[in-house]
Amino acid sequence: MRTVIFRFTAPYLTALMVLFSIFVLLRGHNEPGGGFIGGLIAASALAIYGIACGVVAVRRSLHFHPLSISAAGLFMAVVAGLLSLLLSSQFMTGLWVFPTIFGTELALSTPLIFDIGVYLVVVGSISSIALALEERESD
Repeated sequence: MRTVIFRFTAPYLTALMVLFSIFVLLRGHNEPGGGFIGGLIAASALAIYGIACGVVAVRRSLHFHPLSISAAGLFMAVVAGLLSLLLSSQFMTGLWVFPTIFGTELALSTPLIFDIGVYLVVVGSISSIALALEERESD
């Protein structure tokens, strides 16, 4: 399945899918989507890249071990819940901050931190599974 056309188009398709997954992640607060769906799209992009270019190329492009990415995401999700406890609210209560950056009010929240954590957990765990299966297949 490693045709010339597939190897040539896979990096562009992967970049487009990762960009779309970030869009779905950030859009997920007001409309359907979020960290889980965005993470699945990104993990699918990495799987396509792995099929086209090999497991070594995917591991090189990730810079970190996929399980480390999952651990960082789990840490972010837990921190998002603990921030509300520091402000004497119930665990996982949503908190918002509205800083003004370059004259534009930006809404930052703990649900966004939680969604990013879920995104990283899904990308790391699914990528780890996919890479392990692709390594087995090449043996």
